[in-house]
Amino acid sequence: MKQKILVSRATFPEAIELLQQHFDVESNQQDESWGPDEFRRRLQGKQGVLANPADRFSADVFATVHELKAVCNIAVGYNNIDVPAATAAGVMVTNTPDVLNETTADFGWALMMAAARRVTEGERYIRAGQWDKWRFDSFLGADVHGATLGIIGMGRIGQAIARRSIGFNMKVVYNNRSRLSPELEAHANHAHYLERDALLRSADHVVLVLPYSADTHHTIGTRELSLMKSTATLTNIARGGIVDDAALIEALTKGTIAAAGLDVFENEPALNPGFLGLDNVALTPHIGSGSRPTRVAMAICAADNLIAALSGHRPPHLLNPTVIAF
Repeated sequence: MKQKILVSRATFPEAIELLQQHFDVESNQQDESWGPDEFRRRLQGKQGVLANPADRFSADVFATVHELKAVCNIAVGYNNIDVPAATAAGVMVTNTPDVLNETTADFGWALMMAAARRVTEGERYIRAGQWDKWRFDSFLGADVHGATLGIIGMGRIGQAIARRSIGFNMKVVYNNRSRLSPELEAHANHAHYLERDALLRSADHVVLVLPYSADTHHTIGTRELSLMKSTATLTNIARGGIVDDAALIEALTKGTIAAAGLDVFENEPALNPGFLGLDNVALTPHIGSGSRPTRVAMAICAADNLIAALSGHRPPHLLNPTVIAF
């Protein structure tokens, strides 16, 4: 008899077909948003779940789902999962690193440039029928070429963003939990390590690519925004909660910084409505890795993790290796 798994949200047929070769699959291809009680009911009797970042796996969930052996997140981040609770319950947790690095770096650049050059503001202006003549001083933004790029979180995606700056003749400064090796710094457009406050003071464009945790909650708040140049932009393609959204709205309103590009938000999709009244912020709905090839690769990567986990093998991207000995 095949083991039973749950695919919690709609995903690509390629991933479903792969999983059906190995498991009895219950799939939410209708993409319904289940409440906590319904989610737990669906998990009953399942050995594994192909999870979505919107799924919340708290200690209470692990305490009530006794047959579960593996939670395989279709994401790099895994702050939706209480990993220590999973480990205590003997549940393997995996993620999907690497396959989205380049696509997300592409999008980080797109969002940063949209904020710097006021692209979305200009589009709204045209769509509203307000463009009746050309002006020499219309929608003046900030240059990207020759500017200083500040990257907070210099993992694989941060390094991919830095590499793209070579063509723009930018200086790169970065902050990270640990400094990169000289070889990696050289490969990332000769990136220069700075303490966070120094980076915020010096950068013309700050991009956030750090993982969310209790330690990184509100990494950027009122104090940090006050350190930035009034002409600077802030781009967040990491996770909601890394930025204090209320503080950012105040800074954008007062002109503390010039503009922001945001793909993630606190409490998304119920973002702070204060953003909607601002012209100097480019907003996108958490689509940083959203190219079809990359999203398919993420789903297949998560499926491969799940197949390995429930077949007695170590999953390629196991986050809590102490949970079981292979």
